[in-house]
Amino acid sequence: MATEASAIEQTVAEAERALRGYSGHDVPDDKLLRDCVHCGMCLPTCPTYRLTGSEASSPRGRLWMMRAVADGRLDLLDDAFDEQMYQCLNCRACEAVCPSGVQYGPLVEAARSQLEQHRPRPAWQRVARRVALRFPFDDVRRMRAMVSGLKLYQRSPLPGLLRKSGILRLLRLETLEAMVPPVREPALISGEESWEPDAATNRAHLFNGCVMSTVFSDVNRAAGRSLAHNGYATNVPARQQCCGALFVHAGMMDEARRLARINIDAFESAGEGKIVVTAAGCGAALKEYDHLLKDDASYRIRAKAFSDRVVDVSELLGTGDLVQPGGDVSLDVTFQEPCHLAHAQRISRQPRTILEAIPGLTLTEMRESSLCCGSAGIYNIIRRDMADGLGDRKAESVRDTGVSTVVTANPGCHMQLRTSLRRNGVEADVIHIAQLLDRAYGGQHAAERGDWAFTRGDAPHQSTGKS
Repeated sequence: MATEASAIEQTVAEAERALRGYSGHDVPDDKLLRDCVHCGMCLPTCPTYRLTGSEASSPRGRLWMMRAVADGRLDLLDDAFDEQMYQCLNCRACEAVCPSGVQYGPLVEAARSQLEQHRPRPAWQRVARRVALRFPFDDVRRMRAMVSGLKLYQRSPLPGLLRKSGILRLLRLETLEAMVPPVREPALISGEESWEPDAATNRAHLFNGCVMSTVFSDVNRAAGRSLAHNGYATNVPARQQCCGALFVHAGMMDEARRLARINIDAFESAGEGKIVVTAAGCGAALKEYDHLLKDDASYRIRAKAFSDRVVDVSELLGTGDLVQPGGDVSLDVTFQEPCHLAHAQRISRQPRTILEAIPGLTLTEMRESSLCCGSAGIYNIIRRDMADGLGDRKAESVRDTGVSTVVTANPGCHMQLRTSLRRNGVEADVIHIAQLLDRAYGGQHAAERGDWAFTRGDAPHQSTGKS
């Protein structure tokens, strides 16, 4: 009898939940939802719609579902709603072409937050999210420890042995292992390095990030040197953490807010100056801290001031008077536009301005340069089929250009391109735009020439710029 009563209570609770729509915090803004007039101009730009041809897999279809939940016509926990909110790559391409100015990104992120608040997850999923997201991204020191282990692994005989034995394939880690490029430099530790030109005209603070400060620390150092060549005294403020973008995309808003507050505190302590970012996904997240913390009375105004200071490195150098590089870089390149650079931040011309200024470089535009490559945070890990379809499409576009090098500006894109090109037999390298510009300026050897002083901690350093 008790069991039957409990079952009835559960059924009633589920029925009430289906009728009440959204609840709790991070509710999709009803006004923003109703901005969509369902014109369909977003459909051709949507990567998932391009692959599936399904209306449900389009921004228009997903916005209809969000409104249906808000109006009580669709259960928040409906499987189809859950699937479409997470099938979306959140590339924001729809925003860039929407005549009504629909803010799709904040809406889908709020919808995911609602799912995370109200959907019961099995124990294995809760553990997996804690291990895969919270453990490495909650504290950059953990990420550094993990990448140090990865570096040792890459330099040992283990990778070849595990591939030949089939163990990586058995554990479904073969693709993930292939994505990560060789870790060439030690981690860039916040607060320990800076680049000071003799006649600095501006001050900049480098956002270090988690993956960028470890796996791609060479990119951040290249950005620091390039900024120095352009008159920016550049430091890496201490106590900063991950930007929180992966948590936002996963609907884990409270975790993202905690990191946002830490970063705001860290950069306020660093003083005035632009906050320069080398990862498009990080830049988009940092520029939206004001939205993320809009209900936080203590941080709302400070978050807006912080976001107003954030610039992508290509946005900063490609908009102003770029100091002409002196080195010849004889490469044929194409530019793959990260979604969160081209669509979320609307930065498209500036990277090309930089590439066109590099002596010896030939830029060939690829087909669908701003169509998502399939990376989208951890999308290419948890939704392999869809991500591989987009990666294959991107690889074919690169093949058609006949270039030797693909330039990008985001770590996720870098890793996805690297894997997609290999899988499709396309012989092309992948490089970050900051590395290419740094190469034209003379790279690490510029410090030896005395173009500017590199500092580790409090002591000037005159060698290579490595730590």
